[in-house]
Amino acid sequence: MSGTMRDLIDAEADLDDEEDDESFDEETGETRRRRTTDGAIDDSSEEDEDDDDEEEARRIREGFIVDEDEEDEGEDSEERERRKKKKRRRAEREEEEQLDEEDLDLIGEAIPEWERKTQTQPTKFKRLKRGHRDEDQAPRRRDLAEEIFSDEDEEVGERPYGRPNHRGQADEFDDFIEDDYPEDDEERIRRKMDEEVARPRDKGLTADTTGLDKDALDDMEAIFGNGEEYDWALQMEEEEEDREREVQNIELKDVFEPSQLAEKLLTDEDNEIRANDEPERFQLDRKPFKNLMISAEQFKEEARWITNLMWPKKQLNSDLHGPFNKAIGKVLEFFVIDGVEVPYVFQHRRDYLIYAKKVRNQSSHDDPDAPEYTVDAEKLLTQDDLWRILDLDIKFRSLVEKRNALEKSFDNLKVAAGVQDEILEDMIRQAATMEELQDLQDYLNFQYSAQLKDVAAMGNGASRDIKRPGAKTALFERIRKSKTYKFVRAFGISPDRLAQNALREGKKISSDDDARLPMDLADSMTDDDFQTGDEVITAARLMYAEELFDSPRMRKHFRINYYQMGWVSCERTEKGLRKIDESHPYYEIKYLIKQTISDLAQRPEIFLKMMKAEEEGLVEVRLSLENEREFRRQLYSEFASDNFSDLADAWNSERQKVLDLAFTKLEKIISKGVKDSLRTACQEELLKTCREEYFKRLDQAPLKPKGMILGTMPRVLTLSNGMGDPKRDGVCWTWVEEDGRVPEHGQFKDLARDESQREAFAALIQRRNPDVIGISGFSAETNRLIKDVESLIQEKRLMGPEYDDPETNEYRSDLLEVIVVNDEVARLYKDSPRAVADHPSMNSLTRYCIALARYLQNPMKEYAALGKDVTSLLIHPYQQYLPQEKLYKHLETAMVDMVNLCGVDINDAMHDSYTAHLLPYVAGLGPRKATLLVKGINLNGGVVTSRDELVGDPERHKVPVLGPRVWNNCASFLFIEYDTSNPDSDPLDNTRVHPEDYELARKVAADALGLDEEDVKAETDENGAGAIVRKLFKEDEQEKVNELILEEYAEQLEREFQQRKRATLETIRAELQVPYEELRKNFAALPSDQIFTMFTGETRESLCEGMIVAVNVRVVKDDFAIVKLDCGIEGRIESHEVSHRHSIKEFLHVGQTIQAKLIELNRKDFVAKLTMREEELRRPYRKRMDHNHGQWDYRLEDMDREELREKDKTTGRTQRVIKHPLFKPFNSTQAEEYLGGQPSGEVVVRPSSKGNDHLAITWKVADGVYQHVDVLELQKENEFAVGKILRVGGKYNYSDLDELIVDHVKAMAKKVDELMQHEKFQKGSRADLERWLTTYIDANPNRSTYAFCIDSKKPGYFYLCFKTSRASQVIALPVRVVPHGYEMLRSQYPDMLALCNGFKLHIQKEMTRVAQRGGRM
Repeated sequence: MSGTMRDLIDAEADLDDEEDDESFDEETGETRRRRTTDGAIDDSSEEDEDDDDEEEARRIREGFIVDEDEEDEGEDSEERERRKKKKRRRAEREEEEQLDEEDLDLIGEAIPEWERKTQTQPTKFKRLKRGHRDEDQAPRRRDLAEEIFSDEDEEVGERPYGRPNHRGQADEFDDFIEDDYPEDDEERIRRKMDEEVARPRDKGLTADTTGLDKDALDDMEAIFGNGEEYDWALQMEEEEEDREREVQNIELKDVFEPSQLAEKLLTDEDNEIRANDEPERFQLDRKPFKNLMISAEQFKEEARWITNLMWPKKQLNSDLHGPFNKAIGKVLEFFVIDGVEVPYVFQHRRDYLIYAKKVRNQSSHDDPDAPEYTVDAEKLLTQDDLWRILDLDIKFRSLVEKRNALEKSFDNLKVAAGVQDEILEDMIRQAATMEELQDLQDYLNFQYSAQLKDVAAMGNGASRDIKRPGAKTALFERIRKSKTYKFVRAFGISPDRLAQNALREGKKISSDDDARLPMDLADSMTDDDFQTGDEVITAARLMYAEELFDSPRMRKHFRINYYQMGWVSCERTEKGLRKIDESHPYYEIKYLIKQTISDLAQRPEIFLKMMKAEEEGLVEVRLSLENEREFRRQLYSEFASDNFSDLADAWNSERQKVLDLAFTKLEKIISKGVKDSLRTACQEELLKTCREEYFKRLDQAPLKPKGMILGTMPRVLTLSNGMGDPKRDGVCWTWVEEDGRVPEHGQFKDLARDESQREAFAALIQRRNPDVIGISGFSAETNRLIKDVESLIQEKRLMGPEYDDPETNEYRSDLLEVIVVNDEVARLYKDSPRAVADHPSMNSLTRYCIALARYLQNPMKEYAALGKDVTSLLIHPYQQYLPQEKLYKHLETAMVDMVNLCGVDINDAMHDSYTAHLLPYVAGLGPRKATLLVKGINLNGGVVTSRDELVGDPERHKVPVLGPRVWNNCASFLFIEYDTSNPDSDPLDNTRVHPEDYELARKVAADALGLDEEDVKAETDENGAGAIVRKLFKEDEQEKVNELILEEYAEQLEREFQQRKRATLETIRAELQVPYEELRKNFAALPSDQIFTMFTGETRESLCEGMIVAVNVRVVKDDFAIVKLDCGIEGRIESHEVSHRHSIKEFLHVGQTIQAKLIELNRKDFVAKLTMREEELRRPYRKRMDHNHGQWDYRLEDMDREELREKDKTTGRTQRVIKHPLFKPFNSTQAEEYLGGQPSGEVVVRPSSKGNDHLAITWKVADGVYQHVDVLELQKENEFAVGKILRVGGKYNYSDLDELIVDHVKAMAKKVDELMQHEKFQKGSRADLERWLTTYIDANPNRSTYAFCIDSKKPGYFYLCFKTSRASQVIALPVRVVPHGYEMLRSQYPDMLALCNGFKLHIQKEMTRVAQRGGRM
């Protein structure tokens, strides 16, 4: 038996001291003094679900069984390897495969969970590998017993752009098997002998020369030599090893899954983006079109195309249309030719976004000092418009690409088949939308299907955009080739000419009637394909209807009318009839009808909700024409002939039938296209709203301490009670310095009544002297904490820091200000891996308080640190109807605007990870180029002294960090603090002035100082190029720039150098006075409505006056009662609101749950007034629907209500109502939808489909995972009463719902949370975890590991997956969550420590069994 197996058998699991002889009762949660032989907790209960445990155990054993043939092969290969090693000069390598240094660095940075192995001193318990003395023993390899049991994984917090933070976490199972046993005497002797025989061979053989003189040594060397004559052989060995090492080099893609490399931005494509000297966002947006070349003529066309789309919404004077088009053309030039991003254009090319003209000053006659002319400026384009132009540029490229492909197909037809088509000739160049190009493509495919097949067969490459002809196309080809096509011609007008008549294009041409009746003509055109007149007529109708359907102009005519006169209506499906009840979010669109396009444009969220409901099969969204009858009549009049005869009537009858056929097909395709276009337009409108709202949140400067300038970081004390009661539970607090450090944190108890705690709070304030106190939390009780703190400040007269009052010019101080902090970012941060890595020793609520403080210090940094998680924020109540990628991209543009407005201190970003999070949003950069920037600066010493050195400085030995084009984008937005002690420090590097304008800024500074050219030259020759600006700052003469008249200078620049720099000169003036002045708005206090929603989770839609709610009675007095709503706020019920004739105490008692109607809600004070009068409760709450007259189908709504009542009577089902705050009249789907936005562990009690003796409880296990618990009610007083005994799973009994929820559901939720917070838990599916385990073992072939993941298909279950070696399979064990514990392989464990221990002991037992059987089953 090998040493590894012997160690494994002797090992036993680590247990806490109190675990050695304790067990645990699954129902009570109590421990009992009983322990099984394998260390698991004995449990007498068994369920049917565990019948497959033996199968799981068998699968585990298979992971350790080695076939004899495989063993023999392994021995042969090992012998060959040993012989090979004896020939080598160097010591054998520690690992068979080794990554080079650069790849190791990349892995370490990109995969924080992976940590590079370092050479450490062996501990006294480490065993050495056996040498040649034990060749009968297999080489020692760290396997399951060492790796799974050791828990050596070190988790590293994600620090994408700053320096990595390798902070390991201790684990109670470290070195569980390998290091637990000290060496005995025999082991020590063997180790020393191994050390003796394992000397490195590259040191050569050393002889004992003691006592030999020099002559003797020379004689010995002359006889035996010094070994140098054999260097050639050693050199050959080294070269052979080098070649082998090159062959064995492993790339990242050989170790990691493509999805992992893509997630960490380490693919070849990502590296190409890093290397290309183009803005990263440009590269990503233009990736599909990087080979598309835009001609000069197309460039002008694009400017006109964008102008036509944007002009209608600008509401500018009509005489500005020309300048507007010119401005758009110039912006496109900046984007496409100059390669600069939106922030650069807005900051440094602002003059081109403004239309300025000189206007004679009328007041110059009266005032001789007044200027003769004034400048009248009109802003043509805003920063939002620039993003819109950039988006439209991408759409235009897509349009051009599709048009080019269509033109190529048409050109191939002209060359190969001699096709001439006026429709295509005229309309391809005129097509301005993708719909119009698709119409032309469909027309081409239909009209020339046979020719396209011939062209494709000839190999002209046109088949790429051609649909394969099917049976339908073959039918129309038969018609074209038969006599029947002459009948099609006999309709007297071509489909295209008919469409031109409808569009009023050109002179109207009427249809001509054939000389024969339709039937007579059909009989004369029969052939082998169509053998009767009826067949001919039917085929001709189909053919002409198809030609009308594929006519680009006819589709255009329909599309115009649908946009102008379209009606959108919802028709509920049978599924939606019952599912969409009055509490459903889709009810407001269930009976909505006759919505015009303009109506939906004003309320885009309504149409998006319609389309979402249609996707779910709950409604059908129908688009129809408001004047469909008139539209049909008008179209028929354009088709019918003007003749009056029986012959004309017969032909007009045929035309009517053809038109009816075509109309149905056209209506379907146009309706779908209009709906898709309308959805895209509504999404863009809602995305724009989301961007604006997010920008408002970003546009907040740090909370300004009194007496300080805007932008100064405050010192903050934050408090939170979380979900607890501040009088009973602890209140966490943190003290955060202005630099973000957290030197102190703690907890207070009952600040309202405990005087010692109140004194401690006052002492903390006096010791730390904060600028502000921030408070937030997750419950309505937080409002009470705010009042307690405010009263404490008032009572103790706790003052803020002193400040200089500008009104009195005296120092004064005010009472400390208490701010309610928006906690949307803190909620995401507190349990994130980033938070755990930043503050591993702190609890979740303390980390939450830290995030609150940082939000007060700089909201923008907190939002930037979220990355793509920003889409988890509730920016807009309807944002769930938007594509997440589009939403993130629009939110990203808002962040880009704000980051570039504020700028980034590049040296600060190098050592502060929070500042480093801003780098990807700097113009020209992105996540890839930001990491490249940080790496390059670190290579240059980690500090930037000037903007210019980012593109390289050979004199200072600085390598280029960025390419010229990317540097040009980001240079002015990365600032370097001016160092007065450094003569090389340039003050302009600390301003928004771009390096291209530095000479302009120096000229302004020289003019302000009154220096002539000689003075300037002398100063610069002596002190460098930045000397003039340094002199301006040193002499504190910045205010003098206000005395300069910059207008004349701007005119001179435009006249002589064709440079428009008026806005740039104003920027220079401002920056020379206050470099990088804070331009964000003041920190915004939250309105009362938002505070109410934040603490209670209730909005004006979810809780408002008139609603009937469940309340719990807390206090009952003679004339009133105090109750508590489910959301946590208190309510008051006056006695006259219960009964006029009876005492309130006869109806209410403490602890009772009742239904009451909300009659008044004070959102500021968190109090409500309610009534229990019967006449009020009989009137149900009806949400007010916002729709115009005639746009709601009341008739169908009443019919559906009656139908549902009849169905309930027929089935005997009645709606059950239970007086409990968590009861909802939901089915399972509605319960899941309701819990979707709630945190994990939330519960809904609902009726059961099994009958009135059952209840169902739905609780949220995790995002997207919900468990439905069946509850059997026993000892019921009547059919609708809740049973006195509630039984779950046949063995758990509870006396009421509250006990069941707390001791069963909440207990399981607590265990779920414990497991998901464990360091061995991995997010994602089982397949994701198996890929991770495989990748981990591939990267660490000498290790084994295990991890947990959730089983999304069986709510309440998890998988414990493990992999013992590279060749073994991943094995998964089901772990079931039970109240107060976990169940695995029929054994129960009270906590994660016991569960992991039990797993390891079970694996040890299985390995022992395998070893005893000699590796056989």
